[in-house]
Amino acid sequence: MRLVRVLAGLGYGSRSEVEALLRRGRVLDAQGHALAASAEDPGGELFVDGQALDPRPPLVLLLHKPVGYVCTRAEDEGPTVYELLPPRFASRRPILATVGRLDKETSGFLLLTDDGALLHRLTSPRQHLTRHYRVELADPLRGDEAEALRSGTLMLRGEDKPLRPAQVVELGPTRLRVSVTEGRYHLVRRAFGALGHRVASLHREGMGAAGLDELPEGEWRVFDPARLR
Repeated sequence: MRLVRVLAGLGYGSRSEVEALLRRGRVLDAQGHALAASAEDPGGELFVDGQALDPRPPLVLLLHKPVGYVCTRAEDEGPTVYELLPPRFASRRPILATVGRLDKETSGFLLLTDDGALLHRLTSPRQHLTRHYRVELADPLRGDEAEALRSGTLMLRGEDKPLRPAQVVELGPTRLRVSVTEGRYHLVRRAFGALGHRVASLHREGMGAAGLDELPEGEWRVFDPARLR
């Protein structure tokens, strides 16, 4: 594949803009040699203006999502998680999509990928991929909440199928760690709503066997999806 096409697909500009980058000697290989506008993609490590080339597809990113950001490209709903990534990532093809969503007031572990097959696999209801949350309630626990969440009988308003049993650890009078194996809309908030509680804050700590591993809030890094197992 021509290098121009690769760089354009990574968001470095239109094909004509990328050709200009190459003609000006701004794209180098690992040995420091400038690559021509007619060059084929040599693979391996490349540099644009001294910075390592962004990862080629397929790409998976882990983002520590802050509160206040939405998992959509619709800017009229507020700041989007895509604003936390390099601006050129918005022009990557195929596009980066979030693996499920965290609502605006939920923080924590969020994956994004341009791998359609992986996205489908991770969001499929058949996967039962565990999602781990730290929950802070507005009011103290009564004492029956953990049993209800573990029971496999808790019903959400407007639905006719109970939640699968959750794993629950009480951390304090108003705090819990809850692990669920479903991806229903606003599942944790709605589950506590069914128990008469309002969730004051919600943070996703991880998915499967993977966590944030001290990744700072608002930062991202390339992620190996094998870590989920």
